[in-house]
Order: sequence, then C-alpha cells, then structure tokens
Amino acid sequence: MGVRTYRLPFFVYANFILPIFVPNSFMENWYYHPSIWLAAMLILAYLFGSIPSSVWIGRRFYGKDVREYGSGNAGATNTFRVLGKTAGTIVLIIDILKGYIATSLVHAGNLNPQWNYGAYQHVNIMLGLGFCAVIGHLIPVFAQFKGGKGIATLGGLLFALNYQIALIALGIFLITLFVTRFVSLGSILAGISIPMLFVRFFGAQMPEYRQASVVLFTVMIAVLVVYTHRKNIIRLIHGNESKAKLLPKHRRIQ
Repeated sequence: MGVRTYRLPFFVYANFILPIFVPNSFMENWYYHPSIWLAAMLILAYLFGSIPSSVWIGRRFYGKDVREYGSGNAGATNTFRVLGKTAGTIVLIIDILKGYIATSLVHAGNLNPQWNYGAYQHVNIMLGLGFCAVIGHLIPVFAQFKGGKGIATLGGLLFALNYQIALIALGIFLITLFVTRFVSLGSILAGISIPMLFVRFFGAQMPEYRQASVVLFTVMIAVLVVYTHRKNIIRLIHGNESKAKLLPKHRRIQ
C-alpha cells in the first residue's frame, strides 16, 4: 500500500508558502504582473467554456452522446431534443453560467495590488474573457473540439457585462420563439440586436460601449451567431426547419 501524500491547496501555496522562499522583487515584478494575471484569466475562461455539459450529462446519465443525434450539436437546444426537458434545462443553466463566470473573472483582478485598469479597459477585458468562453464552447478541449453554437454561453457573457442588454436580447429571443416556434430564428434575431443595443441604446449613458473594440466585438457576435446558424437559415428558407414543441397541442400536431 502506497504512502498517502497531502497536497496544500494552490491558494495557500501561492499566497502563504511561496512568498517565504521567493524574493519580494520577483513577486512584485512577475507574480503580480497584470499581464500574467490577464493571460491566466483568458486561459481559465477558455477552460470554463470548454466544459461540455451536454456531452458529459448525456454519457453519464443517458448513455448517449448528443452529438450523434438530432442536429449533432453539443448545445442546450439539441439536449432538449435528444435527452428531454430535465437534461436540457440543466445544460442550459450550466452553459449560461460558463459565460457568466468566465466573464466575471475580471473581478479577480481586485486581489492584485498592481491591477489598475480603467473603465474602458475593464470592459475590454470582460469582452476578451467572455469571447474565450464562447470559443471554448464552440471548440472544447475536453470534447474533441466538437461543441455547440455558443448561444447560451454568449447569454452568460451579456448578463455579466450588462444584465439590461441581456434581458432585452432574451426578450427578443422569447417573443420570436413563441410567435414562430423557431429556436434558430430567435437566436439569430437576438444576436443581431446586440450591436444596436450596446452602441445605439446604451452607448449614450456608457461611452465605453461606443469604443471601437466594443463595436467590433458585438458585430463579430452577430456575425458568429448567423454563421453558426447557416444550416438553420437554409432550412428556414426552404421551409423545413424544425419547430419547438412548446405546448401540448404542438406535440399532438407533430
């Protein structure tokens, strides 16, 4: 029988043990360097986004890989379709939290005495963290780089950045969904609305939303949403896109 070893948590090691043996000059110049913290945050945000909730839940509790059924995407919509409401709801919540937590990592900078970014840079860092989370969802390192479309994770990013914009975009999605029963169309319209909401409607009160990086990022979001739904758009044009079964009567019809 091997000898059991006990490892100190990284937080204890980094903040209490390491300073005893490492010169203060190194700690000040490297350990607390904002660029190193930012790089670590971006990597961690990508790893958060890479958590393949639908794949893990499907394999563990249902014996299925959702990517082998339905639309083939590892997202909440396909999980609802393949595994049902319970699994779909759990996956949706987890995917939203991935984007929210990853974007909120920016607040960890408050633990660094050298972290002195202003409001404009603060917004840019949040965008970068959220973007890494979305990329992680699209090409997750924990699931052979085959993920979902990133809509729920993008929603988490928006809630962390500005919950008012997120709620408006969510409202656009829900109204479109209940009127047309097309999840894809609701996602596309909500994504397209994001640049206008940031720049046009909230930019007057928050000038940091009108900087070039935010405009470019939100336009990229809209383009990304449209691109990831390109197959859905073709099916919408040809009239064979699947409709969501929201009510019991919808289940009886289809």
